[in-house]
Amino acid sequence: MFRPTHMSPLLLLLFLSLATALTCSASPQIHIGFSASPQSQTAPFESLFTDPTGNFSLCFLRQNQNHLALAVIHVASLQPLWLANPTHLASWSHTTRLSFNGTLLLSDPKTNLLWSTATTGGDTLLLLNTSNLQILNKAKATPIWQSFDFPTNTLVQDQNFTTAMSLSSQNGLYSLRLGNDFMGLYANYPENDASSLGQLLYWKRTALEAKEVIKQGQGPIYARVNKEGYLGMYQTSAKPIDVQKFDSFQQTPTASSFLFVRLEPDGNLKGYYWNSNKSSWVLNYQAITETCELPLPCGSYGLCTPGGSGCSCLDNRTRFEPGVGCFGGSNGNLCSEKIGGDSYSVIRRTGVEPPHKELDGHVTTPSSAECEGLCERNCSCWGAMYNNVSGFCYIMDYPIGTMSGSGEEYKIGYFKVRKSESGKNRVGVRVGVVVGVMVGIVFIGAGVWMMRMRWRRKGVNGMLGEENGSSPGPYRNLGFDSFKSIEMSGQR
Repeated sequence: MFRPTHMSPLLLLLFLSLATALTCSASPQIHIGFSASPQSQTAPFESLFTDPTGNFSLCFLRQNQNHLALAVIHVASLQPLWLANPTHLASWSHTTRLSFNGTLLLSDPKTNLLWSTATTGGDTLLLLNTSNLQILNKAKATPIWQSFDFPTNTLVQDQNFTTAMSLSSQNGLYSLRLGNDFMGLYANYPENDASSLGQLLYWKRTALEAKEVIKQGQGPIYARVNKEGYLGMYQTSAKPIDVQKFDSFQQTPTASSFLFVRLEPDGNLKGYYWNSNKSSWVLNYQAITETCELPLPCGSYGLCTPGGSGCSCLDNRTRFEPGVGCFGGSNGNLCSEKIGGDSYSVIRRTGVEPPHKELDGHVTTPSSAECEGLCERNCSCWGAMYNNVSGFCYIMDYPIGTMSGSGEEYKIGYFKVRKSESGKNRVGVRVGVVVGVMVGIVFIGAGVWMMRMRWRRKGVNGMLGEENGSSPGPYRNLGFDSFKSIEMSGQR
């Protein structure tokens, strides 16, 4: 996960010097015939060329020690803003080659990587001072290809984000997309067919339309990070139809200030700005401010209590494992398995609810039993939550993540757990208890044995003491010499 970084002036100077030393082209553009391979065995990155300001660089960025990604980075912090190959890394080797011949091509025979822009007719590769990488044909006014059209997990200032695009978290679990009048965060989960993904909307921001309204039939909306300190949604006008303010809202931007938002591995959308005085990124926006509203803060079948401490499991018996959850999670559905209890067990828990229940559909039923029945008879359903006051029944047709603890006993949760998953952590608890008892018995036995040995040694020492004229007890054995001294004193 990206964390705001602070870099000392000495370290910053070292990295900037390294960037200058490794730069293959000082020009902000390269032409047909360009070719490069990684050379250094230790450098964190190798710059290929920079933008006119020197703030951004197209480079080989080292990943996991022995691999690389083709990236556009912020030079002063080494933070990647765009990656060409985020899911299929190349090896950091002389066999990996980047070339430009109208098409920008990255190839690596070791990992069978072949990535390209799939363009024709380009003659110039250009890096703008916005961090946008473009392929140009000088005879045409518009770029043939640009990295701003293919964002990865980051949206930088002045970059348009359209309904045809998506941001994906580095771990591939979450995505950001636009709808007709909203932007939403989605959790991706495998369905029964491993080649397809289901998507669960867990955060939604509908345009408020305070300064400008959406005009039907006038085209889709788009989003953009504004340098004045907000994430805006737009349609046809320069006026935004929605504004999400950053902490730096309406602060006067400087020449070195820079903003971006990033979809983090925990599923949150966060914004950062570059503080050039401190040479660090500063967090200044979060779409989700409450931890328990994130999709998986406590893992699968976990329970997160707002304002509480730590995580627990819905069944209140299974050991919670950070990074895993309680039952390891369940993918797909139960439609290929026998319905009726043979393929799954059931957990019931009151005082819990989905953190995003307002985005889930619901029906009204007269009782919790009927609500449970709707899920029990539906092989695509993993759980249900019944509100005993309103009668609302929320059907969860997606794998169970983390539930939020409401403390309201009239909210009744019903959850299916695939039996192949349900016993794993509980077995660990039972094994832990047995091991603990056995260790306790061993310690008690060792203690008794040591006490007995000590008593035996004391008994032997006592007998030896009596033979030698001394006693370990509170009384002294005066012995023959003492009586002799008394007799001599009496004769005087």
